[in-house]
Amino acid sequence: MKRIIAIMCFLTILFGIILGVSYMRADASQKTIANKLIRFHVIANSDTTEDQALKLKVRDEVLKYITPKLKNAKDIEDSRKILESNNVIIKEIAKKVVKENGYTYTVNTMLSHENFPVKSYGNITLPQGNYEAYRIIIGSGEGHNWWCVMFPPLCFTDITKGEIAYEETEKEMKSVLTPEEYKLVDNRNNEEIESNEVVFKFKILEGIKSIYRKVQKTSFFGLLHFAFLLICYFEKDNTLNYICHFQNEVLCN
Repeated sequence: MKRIIAIMCFLTILFGIILGVSYMRADASQKTIANKLIRFHVIANSDTTEDQALKLKVRDEVLKYITPKLKNAKDIEDSRKILESNNVIIKEIAKKVVKENGYTYTVNTMLSHENFPVKSYGNITLPQGNYEAYRIIIGSGEGHNWWCVMFPPLCFTDITKGEIAYEETEKEMKSVLTPEEYKLVDNRNNEEIESNEVVFKFKILEGIKSIYRKVQKTSFFGLLHFAFLLICYFEKDNTLNYICHFQNEVLCN
């Protein structure tokens, strides 16, 4: 019995160490990448065809205005200053588009840090995590959003053009990311199975983070309870089985 308990304690500690290291590596990689990027999101009022079409019109007019300015940005701090200094004008452009299309939706624009799920843009797949983003929220902002990367300037690369666009994207991303970081987000072969593998890899990292957070909230007694359940599963002693049955009735219900 003592040997089983010792083994369970060892396995619990080992599991915690492996989970912790995996979490820290995934979290560190995401934060390093996120610190070098500014995302751009345009969020529609709803998912109706009309609201989604309006979202794209707002996007087009805003990008038409801000493109020349961001293209000349020297670094991420310069891009941030450009967005902040042009925030009022961008908001007015978006409001004008909304009004010209016969809507009375409010428009909110902001540069903030938000949590985003795994997302792909062309040959780039970004892991889930907290990113700095310039957001335009139309109306209630309950619809799907259109997104891209404002720094480095990927919003202005037409990903429908094929290999040339991918080469431009690679060039821009490699200008701010290390080779190791770029390799992590690249799905450049543009084959469905390979792209899905990149997304799947980040989904696994999301799962690791989720499990780690749950384990952090689990009490030591909860872990012991889990270990005890495993012991009960393998032990055949009648007295121990009775105790196991009792603790299951009390602790699990």
